[in-house]
Amino acid sequence: MSGTLKIYNGTLICPHRCIKEGTLIIKDGKIVELGSKNVEVEADALQIDAQGNFIAPGFIDIHVHGGGGCDFMDGEIDDFLTIAETHARYGTTAMTPTTLTSEKEGLVKVLSNYEKASVKNLKGARFLGMHLEGPYFSLNQRGAQDPKFIRNPDPKEYKEIIERFGKSIARWSAAPELPGALAFGRYLRDHGILAAFAHTDADYDAIVAAFENGYTLATHFYSAMSGVFRKNAYRYAGVIESTYLIDEIDVEVIADGRHLPAALLKLVYKIKGPDRIALITDAMRGAATTASETILGDKKNGITVIIEDEVAQLPDRSAFAGSIATTNRLVKNMVHMAEIPLVEAVRMQTYTPARIMGWERLKGSLAVGKDADVVVFDNNVDVRYTIVEGKLVYQKV
Repeated sequence: MSGTLKIYNGTLICPHRCIKEGTLIIKDGKIVELGSKNVEVEADALQIDAQGNFIAPGFIDIHVHGGGGCDFMDGEIDDFLTIAETHARYGTTAMTPTTLTSEKEGLVKVLSNYEKASVKNLKGARFLGMHLEGPYFSLNQRGAQDPKFIRNPDPKEYKEIIERFGKSIARWSAAPELPGALAFGRYLRDHGILAAFAHTDADYDAIVAAFENGYTLATHFYSAMSGVFRKNAYRYAGVIESTYLIDEIDVEVIADGRHLPAALLKLVYKIKGPDRIALITDAMRGAATTASETILGDKKNGITVIIEDEVAQLPDRSAFAGSIATTNRLVKNMVHMAEIPLVEAVRMQTYTPARIMGWERLKGSLAVGKDADVVVFDNNVDVRYTIVEGKLVYQKV
């Protein structure tokens, strides 16, 4: 083979427009040409006829816990690989593996195997750094996070973790109102790690302070965070209103059709717009399975959850426990539920998450010189092909 891949006869989805009857040329893992004209390639090049379907940048998921029966908290290399390959079948070409609140030893185990798994990950979505979700959270907003592991930021703990694994950590989510959380945010910022606020009961003043100290992203916006509240007769802005008021704060949204109804998806889009919204699955191990009962977190210390109505829930149904969505479902829901243009829905699953995480130079859009991460899907956003860095990793048969 020449190392050349040609994808043709499809509609190219670029950041701000579509190119009908488009052609995409890939060489050695990079995009080298795209446009509406037909391009001749070497006789032994791999050619894919898109058959009139859409040719888009690969989907990027910056918050995902598992899928295919595995969870990153299981910590084993094979679990990492299964999750990556599972989500690649649905168009995900890059992801940020995400942990749950746990004891330090659990985090160390996951982080220790992350780099080993990255080297062996040849058939799935690429890993672009770990996301530590917790353990520094508000008990009142814990959701499905296990309360026995929740604690305040501990400088000795997080400095040790970052000293050992800082190159593997892309982001860390915490509640910014906790004692020591602002110093934690500054420490993350100083070490090139994205600080996000999550599972938080903060008010407006606390969110302003958090933003000033490095927190720039709202983790699973609306979920496990305060809205407007009252103290005595007075009302105060919670995390949700504060996030809307600060234009520069980005948000990630679980657009699985269960965590947020259509009205709230429309509201987030109306106020924040596609350039500030990243679509995330927040998927747990039940994604892409037929399980009706499973475990959230690692198999040893995780909690039993049920799956019904296409979402994971605590057994008493008091809270959701992660989604079972895949990225193509998120794009489809934003088009059909939020009634937004396909180009903008794709941008929220590609360029915007890439920009939030600092990956936009190489990923997130179809452009010459960028990594050849590509997904071909039909009008129902069902995936036909997934290409990761120029390599075909999934083809629908």
